Amino acid sequence: MHSWVDGQPADVLSLKDRGLAYGDGLFETLLVKGGQPLLLERHLQRLAEGCSRLAIAADQSLVRSELLAYAAAMGEGVLKLILTRGDGLRGYAADPAAQARRILQGNPPATYPAAHGQQGIRLFPCTTRLSEQPLLAGLKHLNRLEQVIARSEWRDAEHAEGLMLDVSGRVIEGVFSNLFLLRDGVLRTPDLSRCGVAGVMRAELLFQAASLSIPTEIADIGLDQLQQADEVFVCNSVYGVWPVCGYSALSWPVGPLTRKLQGIARALLDA
Repeated sequence: MHSWVDGQPADVLSLKDRGLAYGDGLFETLLVKGGQPLLLERHLQRLAEGCSRLAIAADQSLVRSELLAYAAAMGEGVLKLILTRGDGLRGYAADPAAQARRILQGNPPATYPAAHGQQGIRLFPCTTRLSEQPLLAGLKHLNRLEQVIARSEWRDAEHAEGLMLDVSGRVIEGVFSNLFLLRDGVLRTPDLSRCGVAGVMRAELLFQAASLSIPTEIADIGLDQLQQADEVFVCNSVYGVWPVCGYSALSWPVGPLTRKLQGIARALLDA
């Protein structure tokens, strides 16, 4: 299926686009089933927050309608929406009259080994650190070089994901996922107010846990707290939940809360 650029089939992009020149934009990755993009409202909410914070003037209703039309046409797979500030001249200063550019790309369904969800995965200890920038924290912006470098650190089949810390040594997230741990009955996930991506599955699981009266906490997490965890898992909006069974010399069982939330995530993504 052809990509769409500003609502039209296209496989080319202007060389003046600020997304290409400066990473000046945002993106969302949505699972599509039966022609429907899943967790759509959470994706659009994060996108709108990003547009507000980056001052990108985008017609959100147009973004929604194009996304729905593209998803209906592709049927099944993984849809990537890229929203850039549009064209610009040389230099960092943006043209206030620039029109946001909308790019939609369809990809085949993601395939991962069933063992990742059934038996759990090991996390690679990434040495690449996430820089702290509260102005961009939580957003899924186009500047992903830290993740690109971190993902290049391992190529073995033993590790399905990597764990990233910030420059101060706090546990933040996986390279392409968010992290949760259970300790003494409290479900905890790292504070993302300094760096990291606030994933839509992370938000959904926090909501689901609260609705089940499971205590939750968003807080700074150190490696010592990770070591003391009773259960650990990672999540994103494409694969759902993967239990984490190991990280360096640490290991954890696949516990009952992980299985419960994994089932909830699976139901959401099987819609």
